[in-house]
Amino acid sequence: MREYELEVLDQYGMEVKSTRRIRGAFFCETSEGTMLLKETRISEKRAALLYLILNRLETECGVRVDTPVFTKNGQLLAASKDGAKFMLKKWFSGHECDMKKEHEIIEAAKTLALLHNKLVWREDGQQESSVAAAPFPKKSPLEEMERHNREMKKVRSFIRARVSKNEFEHLYLENFDRMYTLAAQVVRKMEVSGCAALYEKSVESGRMIHGDYNYHNILFGPEGIAVTNFERTRMDIQVQDLYYFVRKVMEKYHWKQKLGRDILEAYESVREMEETEREYIGLCLAYPEKFWKTASSYAHSNKAWLPEKSVEKLLLAVKQTDEKAVFLEDVFSLDLSGSDIG
Repeated sequence: MREYELEVLDQYGMEVKSTRRIRGAFFCETSEGTMLLKETRISEKRAALLYLILNRLETECGVRVDTPVFTKNGQLLAASKDGAKFMLKKWFSGHECDMKKEHEIIEAAKTLALLHNKLVWREDGQQESSVAAAPFPKKSPLEEMERHNREMKKVRSFIRARVSKNEFEHLYLENFDRMYTLAAQVVRKMEVSGCAALYEKSVESGRMIHGDYNYHNILFGPEGIAVTNFERTRMDIQVQDLYYFVRKVMEKYHWKQKLGRDILEAYESVREMEETEREYIGLCLAYPEKFWKTASSYAHSNKAWLPEKSVEKLLLAVKQTDEKAVFLEDVFSLDLSGSDIG
């Protein structure tokens, strides 16, 4: 650990016994247990909001989460001499959710449902004076999809205008019509669904999501499962987390239908979903998210250097479209090939 990072740890009122570097952070064994020190870009206001949410999950609901720790001066963020901001959080021994072990995937789904049952903003009508505002949501799901569609068209226009096209650009143009048509169909279906009302109800009732529920942030240890990295938490449709988790798992399992059903059943064994929530998950899965995301990443990259991974990701997004369509029809009874859309 570098000297200035040790100086950051000195701002906390605890003895540091040892440190160990991991992916962009440090494990710290302290007199108060295992901690994680990580550089952060969140504001003081956001840090206070995060503490309020996680402390309640930990102390009132018994959920194992990485609650931030205060410095000796009562701050949640500690600054180094070069101005970088750090947050120290409680941490847990264990391993990340192993995506090769289906039983861990199932347990992770149950844990997510438990988390959703507890993640409600200001359930008791109280608000801490240190937090000026609730964790407001981003744009609605429909607005996000419409923005993605506009971005896909912009990328197409940009590529069309290029005289010399690389492998990625040729591949994008070859598959654009099919993927964009699918994206537009999902948006039209979303417009006439109950998802807009579900979004409004979720925000009005203060339902919150983790915001980044993936295997990296789910730890299996001797004392049970812990959930970490809530920096993207906000009010939103809660099954947005479940959609994201299912998509990540299914991409690795080639849209294995039985596992998909098992994940949904495991979640509902703890928290029952409304029919509109299932519809929402199905539509989000139907949207060509990976195709858009890969194109968006390319649009914001250095075009002079084409990462091989970009081509691989685009090919995979296209290749899995048919597998995904079968999965959606079987698991969600969702068929986007017919005339019922648009």
